Amino acid sequence: MTLRTFLLGACSALAFAGMASAETLTIATVNNGDMIRMQKLTDDFKAKNPGIDLEWVTLEENVLRQKVTTDIATKGGQYDVLTIGTYEVPIWAKQGWLLPLDNLGANYDVDDLLPAIRSGLTVDGKLYAAPFYGESSMVMYRKDLFDAAGLKMPDAPTWDFVADAARKITNKDKEIYGICLRGKAGWGENMAFLTAMSNSFGARWFDEKWKPQFDQPEWKDTLDFYVKLMKDAGPPGASSNGFNENLALFQTGKCGMWIDATVAASFVADPKQSQVADKVGFALAPDKGLGKRGNWLWAWSLAIPAGSQKVEAAEKFVAWATSKEYSNLVAEKQGWLNAPPGTRKSLYANADYQKAASFAKMTLDSIEAADPTKPTVKPVPYVGVQFVAIPEFQGIGTAVGQQFSAALAGQLSVDQALQAAQQLTTREMTKAGYIK
Repeated sequence: MTLRTFLLGACSALAFAGMASAETLTIATVNNGDMIRMQKLTDDFKAKNPGIDLEWVTLEENVLRQKVTTDIATKGGQYDVLTIGTYEVPIWAKQGWLLPLDNLGANYDVDDLLPAIRSGLTVDGKLYAAPFYGESSMVMYRKDLFDAAGLKMPDAPTWDFVADAARKITNKDKEIYGICLRGKAGWGENMAFLTAMSNSFGARWFDEKWKPQFDQPEWKDTLDFYVKLMKDAGPPGASSNGFNENLALFQTGKCGMWIDATVAASFVADPKQSQVADKVGFALAPDKGLGKRGNWLWAWSLAIPAGSQKVEAAEKFVAWATSKEYSNLVAEKQGWLNAPPGTRKSLYANADYQKAASFAKMTLDSIEAADPTKPTVKPVPYVGVQFVAIPEFQGIGTAVGQQFSAALAGQLSVDQALQAAQQLTTREMTKAGYIK
């Protein structure tokens, strides 16, 4: 063998080894703004991990949930990293579908995670998903419209005040609608909002014996209030609007108020993204004087499916995307205002973040006020603020959401929607063995 042949063979072997060691992680994620931003910043990850390539599957919220649930339940193995929520984590961990995140690196600082967020992602003392951002919900409103109407938003408003203000600041001729609320059907879309709202009206999904409660006056009060308010002061086509649609409406100056996820605060307050950035104020989610506000508790988190063939690479990505260093990277590239909120104590102790994000304290207060173990005024047998932490809820919640979206669209009356919700929920809970 000549030296040239030997060297060519050695180079080929090295090249082959390099190719063989390169791994491609397939990451399923939601099409929310913070996730889109993360994808644009992954050159930092690739520079630190040259042997790992990333392939993104970015989906609308309802579609993401459906595809990820199907894949993990059937052990399809389509994804190496999953974007999942606080609802799925404990259920899937108990099914053995997720790997515990025991190896996120010496510098990860798991104790820096906010206790309210961390506890929802922990089962039997082990973390099964790392929070990318955490949220509660709040009122975002146009201070200029309130001033023009002679109104002052309290820090802790009631639903009655919000409804009255929404009607007063509506100007349909100018395409300014007093309030934008979720109407798109889905257990994590309209039902996240309506379940949290119903808690403050004294309603609950189930009584202590798992009997559905849609035939009770508290749900009737909730849905009547919502449908009438949206008819009087909401935008046209509201039954098709979820988080992203309402965000776009608010950013373009078409909503006087929007009650939704606290994570939206940075998007409506950023002059690069929002036409009304200098006019936005924030308040706590409303109440009815019964001791519960209509705020929820959620985290979009990254998890690794059990049986993954690329665990080490997946752990590196999860650790990178949910680290303190990632927050610093966002701040360096796009300002502290855009750091992913709601996950780490250190962010809320950061003076630069507090200065940039006028909504920081209200976000933290809202997250810490939500109690998944006591979400309602009356006792309940379930855990979860804007969802019920049982496997059956995903299907039931979406089916109920379709009835309530139809009521908002005028295809059903409120009474018809509630009757249908009661019947379908009773049927499914009986079939699942909750109701004897």
